[in-house]
Amino acid sequence: MIYPARRNAILFICALAVCVCLPAVALAQPADRAAGLRTAFARAQHLRHGINASEWFAQSASDYSAARTSAYTDDSDIALMAKLGFDNVRLSIDPVPLEQGLDHSGQYPDFLDRLDHAVDTMIANGLAVQVDIHPEEAYKQEVRNSNDGVERFVMLWRRLAAHYANRNPDLVFFEIMNEPEVSDPYRWAGIQAAAAAAIRESAPANTIIATGPNWSGIQDLVTQHPLPDGNVIYNFHFYEPHEFTHQGASWGGVWWIYTHNIPWPPNENTMNQDLSQIPGAADRYAFEHYWLDGWGPHRIKLEIDAAAAWGKNNGVPLICNEFGAYRQFSDPASRMNWIRDTRTALESDLIGWTMWDYRGGFGVVWKQPGQPAKVDEQVVDALGLKGK
Repeated sequence: MIYPARRNAILFICALAVCVCLPAVALAQPADRAAGLRTAFARAQHLRHGINASEWFAQSASDYSAARTSAYTDDSDIALMAKLGFDNVRLSIDPVPLEQGLDHSGQYPDFLDRLDHAVDTMIANGLAVQVDIHPEEAYKQEVRNSNDGVERFVMLWRRLAAHYANRNPDLVFFEIMNEPEVSDPYRWAGIQAAAAAAIRESAPANTIIATGPNWSGIQDLVTQHPLPDGNVIYNFHFYEPHEFTHQGASWGGVWWIYTHNIPWPPNENTMNQDLSQIPGAADRYAFEHYWLDGWGPHRIKLEIDAAAAWGKNNGVPLICNEFGAYRQFSDPASRMNWIRDTRTALESDLIGWTMWDYRGGFGVVWKQPGQPAKVDEQVVDALGLKGK
């Protein structure tokens, strides 16, 4: 039994210990974290209105030859990105040919030289560059399941960060990995911390872009705790609801391929007609939730607000560096509505964005290899860009 006087003394001592320990915890943080945070918030202003340069140095495992990359997206495209009013480009890079380029060996020994040209041309056009490691599934699986795979990945970042550390650090950002597909958020947190430490070792001045596990959605972002390094921007992707943004797509949900011309916002007057596109009862029921779950501009705003709240609560800057809607089978007016609703929701929370993508299936231009791009002015308008 503890007598009252003794108990009160113990409580006083414990309270005093808490008061004494709190400053010690604060002091235990990296001394330059506050300065790093100020840098990250300032540099996030270079990532307000971006575009993804996809399927160029990534997502084309069958061909990364000079002939293909020089024709797929060229210097005139980079100049057009700047002219349209984009302030940054997310440059996706497949790590396998990148390793060959760093070694000047293998099938693509000049891969890094061509990548350097793209980065330097973007900087020359006044564009910031998100250097994004964007692996294929096999590489992600190795990182997900093997410590050797993690070490290979960390080593790649140590070398790549050192390579680009001599560019303007206000304009060159290092994104750790696109959509890591690591289901365990704790394992991903450890992998990300190791990669961030390797980057910082090689490139003390550059800002890092970190993300959540799995597919980098908002639900993944909020599983993470900020890194000790303050010079970090946190990223999420937004394609909700997929029933609209991925209609007609041949990947992801197996029944998406059946859906065409789905309206945004959802319209109950067309619901039964739209549902009739799906042959299976279970898939029709899944699709019906597009109407049942309250989707519309307000729901998008609430989703983005949740990400913004995580950023505010943790005192860190945010970007959304992928959002978009597949254009091949969507109604153009509805697609513009969704792009506008998502873009304005992000901007209302002061979150910079990078649209997916420049010339692919979600694109802002139409382009054939080696030919000038044709701008989709409706997308430019939906993005609120004025051009230069």
